[in-house]
Amino acid sequence: MSDILVVEDEAIIRTALKRLLERHHYQVEEAGSVSEAVERHDLDSFKLIISDLRLPGDPGTEMIRRAPNTPVLIMTSYASLRSAVDSMKMGAVDYIAKPFDHDEMVETVQRIIAAGSERKQQATSAPAASPPPEQPSKGDTGGTDMGIIGACDAMQTLFKRIRKVAPTDSTVLIQGESGTGKELVARAMHEQSQRAKAPLISVNCAAIPETLIESELFGHEKGSFTGATSNRTGLVEAADGGTLFLDEIGELPLEAQARLLRVLQEGEIRRVGSVQSHKVDVRLVAATHRDLKTMARQGLFREDLYYRLNVIELRLPPLRERGRDVMLIAEALLQRAARNMNMEGLHFSKDAERAILAYSWPGNVRELENAIERSAILCDHEEITADLLGIELDAEIERASEAANALETMKNEVTPGQEPAEDLSLEDYFQHFVLEHQDHMTETQLAHKLGISRKCLWERRQRLGIPRKKTANT
Repeated sequence: MSDILVVEDEAIIRTALKRLLERHHYQVEEAGSVSEAVERHDLDSFKLIISDLRLPGDPGTEMIRRAPNTPVLIMTSYASLRSAVDSMKMGAVDYIAKPFDHDEMVETVQRIIAAGSERKQQATSAPAASPPPEQPSKGDTGGTDMGIIGACDAMQTLFKRIRKVAPTDSTVLIQGESGTGKELVARAMHEQSQRAKAPLISVNCAAIPETLIESELFGHEKGSFTGATSNRTGLVEAADGGTLFLDEIGELPLEAQARLLRVLQEGEIRRVGSVQSHKVDVRLVAATHRDLKTMARQGLFREDLYYRLNVIELRLPPLRERGRDVMLIAEALLQRAARNMNMEGLHFSKDAERAILAYSWPGNVRELENAIERSAILCDHEEITADLLGIELDAEIERASEAANALETMKNEVTPGQEPAEDLSLEDYFQHFVLEHQDHMTETQLAHKLGISRKCLWERRQRLGIPRKKTANT
């Protein structure tokens, strides 16, 4: 059974997309029109259909009706963005703008297929759905019902807040570095809200040219500017009744900020070139990696808009602050890569695990995902080694990795009256050692005994959540 059906009338684009997906180990079939797709293929046999919007004969949205049991991803251009939003209302799982970025296309395909697989597993394995527990048990990731993995305290707090805030219509501002998964949080907010059956419209404010942003968000009237040959519905209006997610809102121009403020204050929009305003019912979720408060002081962001946005603030911690979460996420990503590539038994070597835990991941989950996908493609055996990950450990982290080897040796040393801690992991042993000796050893002595620097000791304390004793000498 093939994974994906590509419906595209331009042979060059169709062939290029087929090759891209096959490089990522998907089995791909193709068709040049809706009629050809229906005649030649069993549409229910695919995991995903990718269709261009404009096709000879029936439009690509016809695939939604013809294949009700298969998710349909619509390809469109900015010139027909309104139709793409309309297609989502008709039941398309998502849309992607042409010309599309290859990485964006692969990420979108992986996300849709993975979501479909999870839904099928839940449907076949769970006799009845039960509500998520308010208090996750020890070791529970707490956010699996949201499609988010996280067991650290910061993520548990985030999950609780999402469950509390999602049913309301309050505006939410998600703060987090690039690649931390802000869109996943926005999607979880929408899916657990009263608006879940209405559309979630996601907009990356940094991806739309400044000259087009107001038209794309708020729509325009025919003749309002050169090239405006017809009326257009904006993305805010398309989200009416649902949720509007504005990613990287710090990149929004000041003129567009003023229009957005009116949406929040009055619940109405006015298209570019129009004198008429009309009401919209939209729940706004915004996200940024910037410090909007500082930008507001500097005049780079409207202060009144900032306070309107910052009703509820959710902070998504970077990967380097999430302790063992990095391995939980890495394991999940490796399992997904193994399924997509039909490679069973993939696992990390001990040196790969140490490298993953030691690295700071400045690109966060997105960088981790790319590293794991690359390593899965390049590996010759079932074991993923550190060198396949392609991450560059600086000198400080390399010393920490070497110290981990020293810790492994130290684990076998038996203190009089104690049993060796054979069942402890390296991180467990590090925590055990520090907590046991920090009352009578300085930070310098602890670091020396562990074979690492004071800076590395501090970083590991932060990563593992080990507080320093207030009375400890340094």
